[in-house]
Amino acid sequence: MQQKTPLVAPSILAADFGFLNQSVQMLNDSEADWLHLDIMDGSFVPNFSFGFPVIEAIRKSSTKPLDVHLMINEPDRYLQRFAQAGAHLISVHYEACTHLHRSIAAIKSLGCKAGVVLNPHTSVNLLDDILTEVDLVLIMSVNPGFGGQRFIENTYRKVRVLKEKLIARNASALIEIDGGVDLQNAAALVQAGADVLVAGSSVFSAKEPAKAISALKHCNTSSTIV
Repeated sequence: MQQKTPLVAPSILAADFGFLNQSVQMLNDSEADWLHLDIMDGSFVPNFSFGFPVIEAIRKSSTKPLDVHLMINEPDRYLQRFAQAGAHLISVHYEACTHLHRSIAAIKSLGCKAGVVLNPHTSVNLLDDILTEVDLVLIMSVNPGFGGQRFIENTYRKVRVLKEKLIARNASALIEIDGGVDLQNAAALVQAGADVLVAGSSVFSAKEPAKAISALKHCNTSSTIV
C-alpha cells in the first residue's frame, strides 16, 4: 500500500513572538506546507491571540499559504478583513455559525478556500449537509483556546467516520487535525484519514524545529499502524 504524506501546518501561535520574523523565515526554509494562524477573541474561547497587523506582517514574510483558523464569535463580520490581510484558507467553527452555509459561501466569494471546524464534543454527523461545499474540515483534538494540551483519543474515531463520509459523497475536502499533534500520534492520524497536521508545541519547543517538521511530514513512511 502506498504511504500517504501529510501536509504539515505549524501553528505560529507557539512561536516566540519576540523573534516572529525569524520563525517565519525558518518555516519558509522548512518542509512546512502551510502556516497555521489561530485567531482568538477572548469570547468564543477564553484566550486572545493576535489580529490583522500581525497577519499582514506574516504574509509579507511568508512564502507559504496562510491557514487561518477563526476561534471567534460572529466570524462573518470579519471575513473580508482576514482575506485582505492575506489568508489563503479561512476556517470557521460550526459552533459559532448560525448560518454555516452562508459563511462558507462568503469565504469562497472572497477568493479563499473555506473550512469548517468541529470542537471535541461536536459530532461529524452534523456536517452531512455541508461536506461537499467545504475545502477542509478541521477536527479539534483538544479543547480550543490554549496550546500544549493533551490529545483527545476519540479523535481517531472521528477522523475515520469523517473519512468514510467524504468518500461516500465523493467529496474532496481535506481533514485537518489541530491539538496535541506530535510524533506519538501523527502516523496513526494519517492512517485514520488525516491529510493535514497542525503542530505547535511539538515544533517550536523542539531543539531543531525544521527537523521536527520534517519528522512529522514523513511520519507515515517508516511503519504501518494497524
